Amino acid sequence: MKPPESAIDALLLGVHADPFSLLGAHSGPDGVLARAILPSADSVEALSLDGRPLGVLTKVDDRFLFEGSLTGDPQPIRYRCSAGGHDWVVTDPYSFGPVLGPVDDLLIAQGAHMRLFDKLGAHLIRHEGASGVHFAVWAPNAQRVSVVGDFNDWQPGRHVMRKRADIGVWEIFIPDIGDYRAYKYYIVGADGVAQPLKADPFAFMSEIRPHNASMTARPAKLDWGDEAHRAHWASVDARKVPVSIYEVHAGSWQRDRFNWFLNWDDLADQLIPYVVEMGFTHIEFMPVMEHPYDPSWGYQSTGLYAPSARFGEPAGLARFIDGAHRAGIGVILDWVPAHFPTDQHGLVRFDGTSLYEHEDPRQGFHPDWNTLIYNFGRREVQSFLINNALFWAERYHVDGLRVDAVASMLHRDYSRQEGEWIANDEGGRENWEAVEFLRETNKALGAAHPGFITFAEESTTWPGVTQPALDAAPGTRATALGFGFKWNMGFMNDTLRYMARDPVHRRYHHDDMTFGLMYAFSENFVLPLSHDEVVHGKGSLLGKMSGDEWQQFANLRAYYALMWGYPGKKLLFMGQEFAQRREWSEERALDWALRAEPSHEGVRNLVRDLNRIYRAKRALHAGDCDADGFRWLVVDDSANSVFAWLRTAPGVNPVAVISNMTPAMLSGYPLPLPHDGKWNEILNSDSLHYGGTGKGNLGQVKTSGGTAMATLPPLATIMLEFAGE
Repeated sequence: MKPPESAIDALLLGVHADPFSLLGAHSGPDGVLARAILPSADSVEALSLDGRPLGVLTKVDDRFLFEGSLTGDPQPIRYRCSAGGHDWVVTDPYSFGPVLGPVDDLLIAQGAHMRLFDKLGAHLIRHEGASGVHFAVWAPNAQRVSVVGDFNDWQPGRHVMRKRADIGVWEIFIPDIGDYRAYKYYIVGADGVAQPLKADPFAFMSEIRPHNASMTARPAKLDWGDEAHRAHWASVDARKVPVSIYEVHAGSWQRDRFNWFLNWDDLADQLIPYVVEMGFTHIEFMPVMEHPYDPSWGYQSTGLYAPSARFGEPAGLARFIDGAHRAGIGVILDWVPAHFPTDQHGLVRFDGTSLYEHEDPRQGFHPDWNTLIYNFGRREVQSFLINNALFWAERYHVDGLRVDAVASMLHRDYSRQEGEWIANDEGGRENWEAVEFLRETNKALGAAHPGFITFAEESTTWPGVTQPALDAAPGTRATALGFGFKWNMGFMNDTLRYMARDPVHRRYHHDDMTFGLMYAFSENFVLPLSHDEVVHGKGSLLGKMSGDEWQQFANLRAYYALMWGYPGKKLLFMGQEFAQRREWSEERALDWALRAEPSHEGVRNLVRDLNRIYRAKRALHAGDCDADGFRWLVVDDSANSVFAWLRTAPGVNPVAVISNMTPAMLSGYPLPLPHDGKWNEILNSDSLHYGGTGKGNLGQVKTSGGTAMATLPPLATIMLEFAGE
């Protein structure tokens, strides 16, 4: 049957919602009819993919619509076009069948598809005998969706997609295009209004800013050599092994001579050996997902599945991670499922409706960051985000994710005044949809990738952040989130406040240092000295310390040694290991020249030795999350600003950690120790090697009657390990 003229007009104008019903090859009562739009052609011959002639098409409309009868069954077709003495061949995308199947439809509809990144987005495949790219995008409320790109002159009428109505996904297979082709989606909303061109939410690669098109790219594939590394972390309890994290902003750790970003291979050549030398166990990258705005540091991403083009091709990141693993270093990525930016090429009103975000700004807009909040109650949005976490674990062998801004996800009234938020169905402030999302994410990661670690940046007292995400008892709400670790923001805030005080006044604020031990084992904690403490006018960690320059360095060394002896895993932001003086900026590299100064290199030597001792001494790490591994020795000597505790682990000698937070050396200090005999001084932050005065205990103290008369150097922390009688 001949289509109505109105349908042909819509087709030729590029506004027909279902061009697959008209274009391609279709069986009818008179055999197989082919129809195609072939601009500039005068004559057209249809061929099979292997070159067999199938028939001739004639122009039936001056707008280059061709029709003709074919021999054989409907099949993929190539057209040999001729005009003005020139020939060219076009493979017809509308002659191919769909790529997605009914199982995909079912799982996507249920929000249960755990391989969405294999189905949505742009995939280079062979389909029905041809090579090309399969595009698929979720836009359930759209009237029409097209792929536009450098392969079709960005014309929205050229590749209008097929809608899978049951799930709201649009797809098309475009033959004869390969990788590194720029593309976006042209989406017409239900109201008939075309949206700004949209980047692909599932793009594996993007253009470098200021450009923002998605790029076709093969998934990163590598001859991975990290089996031993992954097997190790799958076999251990991360709570009981050393975890010392070096937090890195990939764009400013080091720059090239033109002040441009290092690519992943150059970064691997420099950063991995440095981290190995320093003794850290993990690198944590601030977000490396694609983002348009450098000063967002990656926390406002428009491409959760695409490593940023700032650092080269995606495969470079895979090579970096493989190299880190071969060197024994884990890699953690900061991950932001809490919110996304309002850039028009991103997720905002993706199909003309609030698809990924809440419609009501009291739920969907974040006033602190002027960003949009994911609608965690929508199963497709949950699936998009959970799949993203699985994607990084599977495709890039990432060891863990640090989830940003968890507190903002858990509380509907986060950073909002009365009347600016909507209560839950029970009248409360809890965001139960976000709770369920976080629980399901952690369960999915744990089931699919043993040894994978998630870290929560969570600043409130939400119960059970690091408790297993087990089902709740009947009639109750499940609150346990299932994270591996939680950042201990209280430790960071209290102890930095203490270190900023003049030592004369510290005796009046002794509990800033002791209070944290009241809850130190309520969760599995990481002690974070992160980028957040050295930006926005906060200065550097060195600058936070009180006193003149000598005291500042001594305070910082004492503080680091106290922290490495404190229960909890460790995290230090780049540059702070050598006491960078300036506040961090994403616009420049770290001040590496400072290493030439003995005071700065001394701090670096200390951090390296702290990592070495922390990793070597089970007493200092096996009980990081276990109250049985900690015991106070001196808790109430506020007059001298002295703190002392014991770290223990089964089957090994205990280690005492003692801090003197005044500039006065304390000689003959009566230090209570549980075992009589020799205690070796395994670390002294006042060592000459670290830039200190060299005061100490000549390598050892002896305990008799439960007390050692120890020398406590000024503004210093020492560690003593029991060596026997």
